[in-house]
Amino acid sequence: MPDLFDHAMNERMKNEAPLAARMRPRTLDEYIGQEHIIGEGKLLRRAIQADRLFSSILLWGPPGTGKTTLAQVIANQTKSHFETLSAILAGKSDLREVIERATERNRLYRQRTILFIDEIHRWNKAQQDALLPFVENGTVTLIGATTENPFFEVIKALVSRSRIFQLRNLNQTEVGLLLDRAIADPQRGYGSRKIHLEPAARAHLIEMASGDARNALNALELAVESTPPNAEGLIHLTLDVAQESIQRRAVLYDKDGDAHYDTISAFIKSVRGSDPDAALYWLAKMIYAGEDPRFIIRRLIILAGEDIGLADPLGLVVASSAAQAFDFIGLPEGIYPIVEATLYLATAPKSNSAGAYFKAMQKIEQEGAGSVPKHLQDGNRDREATGQGQGYVYPHEQAGHFTAQQYLPKRLLGTYFYTPSGEGHEAQVAARLERWREAQKRALGIETEQRLPDLPQQTIDALKRNIKS
Repeated sequence: MPDLFDHAMNERMKNEAPLAARMRPRTLDEYIGQEHIIGEGKLLRRAIQADRLFSSILLWGPPGTGKTTLAQVIANQTKSHFETLSAILAGKSDLREVIERATERNRLYRQRTILFIDEIHRWNKAQQDALLPFVENGTVTLIGATTENPFFEVIKALVSRSRIFQLRNLNQTEVGLLLDRAIADPQRGYGSRKIHLEPAARAHLIEMASGDARNALNALELAVESTPPNAEGLIHLTLDVAQESIQRRAVLYDKDGDAHYDTISAFIKSVRGSDPDAALYWLAKMIYAGEDPRFIIRRLIILAGEDIGLADPLGLVVASSAAQAFDFIGLPEGIYPIVEATLYLATAPKSNSAGAYFKAMQKIEQEGAGSVPKHLQDGNRDREATGQGQGYVYPHEQAGHFTAQQYLPKRLLGTYFYTPSGEGHEAQVAARLERWREAQKRALGIETEQRLPDLPQQTIDALKRNIKS
């Protein structure tokens, strides 16, 4: 008797499920989008159709692109037993039960088990490690779904034993097909009702869904269910109704995920690349998605030192002032100093000559730190007895406030870490510095010079990690 009640409840839940769940495709022919991985003749499609999915796979993509749907299509197609776990709700004990059933099933019936784990990136390393041996020995074939980059969020051992398929946001044509299908389907959609979706309303739903199938169907459901039929029983969905149903465009943005890092990367690269329009676009995306403005300003201050430098020394002043102004004002008006700093830095002359510091750091790492020349040492402690500081010439007492004396350890004389860019203000610095260096070479008898080349970015990144906070 309980089975009868359970069946009735399951049927009721199925009928009362959200439209997006009811319209979930059941076969490959119903599946819309992702032609690059399941189009005709593609490897994954052939494996699904032949029920030959022997190697584990990871489905990686934004929400609403069909990862769970594709897993259910595989479940409907395969003769293997299909198990499902949600990494949000399930733990190691749940996994243990699945493994025990899979082992027993294989022993008694020689039936394989496919294990689908939704949001697999939610599992910590220990939980993923617990799964690894059973993927490795074939007890289960894993299908993992994740919105995060599996190369960062899934342990390397699982990644190396899986094929990764990246799903993309649906295009507007594909989202439109989903909406049309939901309106026409009499069993799972609204085909049993008289609905007229105005072209402008349809276009708005498609545009604002931003390639997220679930978002589009949820908006359609809200529009239909909240609009009473007219006297003829027609549900008329106007543009106004559509705008009320989905007022804000869905933006994929997780403050700890790929979208966060990819967008700030695009923003910084646009400013560095002197494209103010692109910089404003990525700035707007971050603010729209709820990014912390202080995070953006911190990155602008770093960029001012790293990519503007002495080409325009005011860049750092403007960026720092934007930080102070934002703390004083806050949103929404506080966006103006951030925009001003963005535009100033994007249109400023560029120089990365401040990276010369890392050449000096690398020199010290390779050769050790040299001793401070005697005349540069502090003479306030024991000048008469040790000679510390003796021979130092005070530049401000000389013509031009400059004197050609030794400042580097003797073995490094003629070594030049800093190379001015010749851009903006730094062009004047370059001319001045060249005169000073020539005078120093003559005064100290420096015959050879070593101008160190720029360091590769990976070397700079490694040296940065050695800087103690």
